[in-house]
Amino acid sequence: MSWIVSLQKAIDYIEEHLLDEDLSIGKAAEEANSSVFHFQRTFAILTDMPVGEYIRGRRLTLAAQELVRTDRKVIDLAYKYGYDTPEAFTKAFRRQHGMTPTEARNFSGKLKSYNRLVIQVSLKGAEPMQYAIVKKEAFQVAGIKKEFSLCNEENLAGIPKMWDEVNSNGTADKLFMLNNGEIKGVLGVCVDNRSKKPDSMDYWIGASFKGEKPDSFECLEVPASKWAVFEVHGAMPHAMQNTWKKIFSEWFPSSGYEHAAAPELEVYTAGDASNSDYYSEIWIPVK
Repeated sequence: MSWIVSLQKAIDYIEEHLLDEDLSIGKAAEEANSSVFHFQRTFAILTDMPVGEYIRGRRLTLAAQELVRTDRKVIDLAYKYGYDTPEAFTKAFRRQHGMTPTEARNFSGKLKSYNRLVIQVSLKGAEPMQYAIVKKEAFQVAGIKKEFSLCNEENLAGIPKMWDEVNSNGTADKLFMLNNGEIKGVLGVCVDNRSKKPDSMDYWIGASFKGEKPDSFECLEVPASKWAVFEVHGAMPHAMQNTWKKIFSEWFPSSGYEHAAAPELEVYTAGDASNSDYYSEIWIPVK
């Protein structure tokens, strides 16, 4: 369960440096001995919130507590908790607490508190997870690629938009027709890009493909790896999200496996993804 300890270490680092101007998700990820992308993903899966939202929520929680308990000026609190202007602070404060700092000081309503996180996991799942450990040689993915910055969690907003475009402009249909490799379906592939460009990742939407590079698509070589392949049953996106959460909160802590340095895959088969009997898969490289 070393990854749980590492994740908690990163959260403790965030708390210790919460008011530092140079606090970044990248530095927290380093404390977890993780890439920024995997730290963001694991954090969001286990807590149901992005790490950036946690940091903002914690700062505004402490700001509200200090506002109510002391007579410090709003402008001073704005600068202390990382805002360039009182106006920006007031806007963020109202978004979280539903009132202005002045109204909070006058006890005009209830405040919303984000408490310090302590990671807990379940070692026994209520339902068994269907998975297989598969060793697979290197294979090729043909598709489209976008680079996303991991700063300000651009990837969390950009990837769903990328899927909307692919599903609406006919690209998904072309990829299903192109799919002649062993993995059947359209793939979402997360590639850690920090060795080439810090704080960035590549996201591919493609298909397993054998042959020469097809026109209008790029190609990615996925290295030979050992994979934990999980079955996902149910309508998207909830079934996929729920399975990811069970993998990190139940399977990893009790399996003895660790995440390996290779891309993660989500496999979307043909069919209506809104149906309750829709089938998809998650492929995670393990060691």
